[in-house]
Amino acid sequence: MSAQSWVDLAQDEDTGIETIRAHFRGHAYDPHWHDAYLVGFTEQGVQQFHCRKQLNSSLAGQVFLLEPGELHDGHAPEPEGFTYSMLYLDAHWLERELRSLFEQAPADCLPGFSATLASEPRLLAAVGQAFSALHRHEMRMLRQSALDGLLTRLTEQLHWRRRLDPDPRLPLVAQRARDFLHDQHTRDIGLDDLAAACGVDRFRLSRAFKAAFGLAPHAYLVQLRLARARHLLARGEPPVQVAAVLGFADQSHLGRWFRRAYGMTPAHYQRRCSNLPDA
Repeated sequence: MSAQSWVDLAQDEDTGIETIRAHFRGHAYDPHWHDAYLVGFTEQGVQQFHCRKQLNSSLAGQVFLLEPGELHDGHAPEPEGFTYSMLYLDAHWLERELRSLFEQAPADCLPGFSATLASEPRLLAAVGQAFSALHRHEMRMLRQSALDGLLTRLTEQLHWRRRLDPDPRLPLVAQRARDFLHDQHTRDIGLDDLAAACGVDRFRLSRAFKAAFGLAPHAYLVQLRLARARHLLARGEPPVQVAAVLGFADQSHLGRWFRRAYGMTPAHYQRRCSNLPDA
């Protein structure tokens, strides 16, 4: 992260929703994904990122919408950089809240965003109000009201997609490998181990996995560990212990990957997302 870049992060104690306001110049972060729904807006500049196999350019006043697991990166093409505000909406929380609004929502479906970028003034206002209420730790009733307003506007951007397991659109071997990585993400797994568990050679496995998920198996494993690290750090677990539990070589190894994906150190993230005193 450049010297002119910064990240300001907070967490709502009632919902666990994280709010981030950040500014980046040049390279912002490497390709990564989250296990939450990302809803935010560009305040200033041009925010470029690859998602859904295309390059997106979010301009000031545009809302961006990303689903859990969607691979994306970040870059500022203009010298003045870009500033954005964003909410990380827990997937279980969002689905539960939306089902209270959609009484006829099909039970075997998940909510998804119909587009990555939206130019909708009412949605922008709702995202801005929810972000402000949570980020500034406003009174509980105001936070809840702002989130209700956001959910109401999000319903206009949603579609319901069937839960597919396995997903016929993706190679079965890649899905087996993904499930194995989720189950064994703390272990030091080799490609041969992964290939043997899936009944193929490692070359076929690597090709199928990258075609399905946009990352090589080792890079996907790192993202799994980083997603888990965010949860453990927010619970107050020491970074050195988090690194050891999740299979990173040491705390500095965790720190390097964390900064590349999120633009901040594990210690910075933990100070803003837990009730621990500053070190």
